Amino acid sequence: MACWPRERVDSFRGQVPDIRSAGLPAIGPGGNHAKMPGMPAEAILTGPGQAAEFVARRVAEGSDYIKVVVEGDLLDQATIDVVVAAGRAHGKLTVAHASSVDAYRRAVRAGADVVTHVPRDGVVDAETVARMTEQGQLAVPTLAMMEAVTAGLRAAGDDYAFSRDSVAVLHAAGVPILAGTDALSAPMLPVPVVQGASLHHELAPLVDAGLSETDALRAATDLPARYFGFSDRGAVREGLRADLVLVDGDPTRDVAATGRIRRVWAAGEVVA
Repeated sequence: MACWPRERVDSFRGQVPDIRSAGLPAIGPGGNHAKMPGMPAEAILTGPGQAAEFVARRVAEGSDYIKVVVEGDLLDQATIDVVVAAGRAHGKLTVAHASSVDAYRRAVRAGADVVTHVPRDGVVDAETVARMTEQGQLAVPTLAMMEAVTAGLRAAGDDYAFSRDSVAVLHAAGVPILAGTDALSAPMLPVPVVQGASLHHELAPLVDAGLSETDALRAATDLPARYFGFSDRGAVREGLRADLVLVDGDPTRDVAATGRIRRVWAAGEVVA
């Protein structure tokens, strides 16, 4: 959901696994994302007047989605609103990063299609949850990353329990929960959230937050396929793309069984 430059994103396309990307994310000045090494200056927006052009550039580059980072008050509500509205006008799903209660409220208020992460400083409030259900918004909690960040940064007021309980509240209200991890390896994380393995780990915290094992499996398979528009995959069914994992055990009873992998097929080909 954040990758640059365009040439690097393009180099991943047409490969197995199949890559989709939002390209460069819209961020505010001065925050953690603006401090990331190599972050291009054009990602930083300082007012709503820059937002539509930012989105148009991403669309011209071939970005599959539009990503906006809601971090503190670094992007004002008007700018977030324009990024989301412009993305929708171009027919793109919009994805908002939000890992605090305030950021979550503002991402939902803007109408972002997908809200990634969940708050670490409190539980999502009932009004925000109700608005998500009314607007048909999706949640990708990335609990694996919330665990790692909470353990690594130890910021005052942060507690992983807030993230877990937010998922419970969202799930109980009927907000679709999709599995994602925000896989990243950085010095601030005592345990890196690594590609691949972290998605298998993600399923257990989702179950701990109240999803059934089957709910968690669907969160990683047919729900992403449905909501992100991949009609050719997401289930084991004749005629669909053969992306398959053979595991030792029954993950509908013990979701950890997804990690006991015997064989993998990607697009019908056995992967070593």
